[in-house]
Amino acid sequence: MTGIGREFMEKTKYQHLAPSHQDLGLPQPPLQVAVPADAVFIELPPIEQIKVKEMDLRTAMAARRSRRKYARTGLTLAELAYLLWSTQGVQQVTDRPSTLRPVPSAGARHALETYLLINRVEGLEPGLYRYVALGHKLLAVDLGAQLAWEIARAAGDQPFLAESAVTFLWAVDIYRMTWRYGERGYRYILLDAGHVCQNLYLASTAIDCGVCAVAAFDDDELNKLLGLDGEQHFVVYLAAVGKTAAQWG
Repeated sequence: MTGIGREFMEKTKYQHLAPSHQDLGLPQPPLQVAVPADAVFIELPPIEQIKVKEMDLRTAMAARRSRRKYARTGLTLAELAYLLWSTQGVQQVTDRPSTLRPVPSAGARHALETYLLINRVEGLEPGLYRYVALGHKLLAVDLGAQLAWEIARAAGDQPFLAESAVTFLWAVDIYRMTWRYGERGYRYILLDAGHVCQNLYLASTAIDCGVCAVAAFDDDELNKLLGLDGEQHFVVYLAAVGKTAAQWG
């Protein structure tokens, strides 16, 4: 284990034994990051109305590969809504309160927020959007095609991120996790990100899409592009999605 890895493991090793803010009776943070009072939402098709081809789980797992080359064909809004629901859709808000979703999360904290770099999605202007999971809607954050290449450069000059139909960017509202688990919550959020991305890989196979996950990026640059402070809210994972090209890469 590297020195950095050992330091991280030691730092978080016994945090589950220390009183958390939940233990101390501090109020629970909101279930999602607040939206502006004057926000104009983009309605997404309800999941009940979205039809995708039938595919058993074994077939989906066998077909899962990382793809970096995509066809020029874009996604429909219904296909995007299906992927969003599959990764972070809210199925139920409990009395606790917490949310139940298609992916597991430590303590049902679901501290991830989904941002979307839209390049080619039917009916949507290119640019950066945020998925408002409570309500299953989109919120435009920063429109303009140029942002795609800025994000690609911040992620190690990987052009396929700008050539995808859509690139998912998962950011964390870390206090939603550490409120319950303290510093150990930093471990759990990384596990949560893996759960979400794997669902994206599997769900994408049913709509003939390829996915490529990315963890190599300049944290400061990417957080700045998304308007995140880099401390309480920061990017942890990316994944490009697009219709599979004739020759996969």
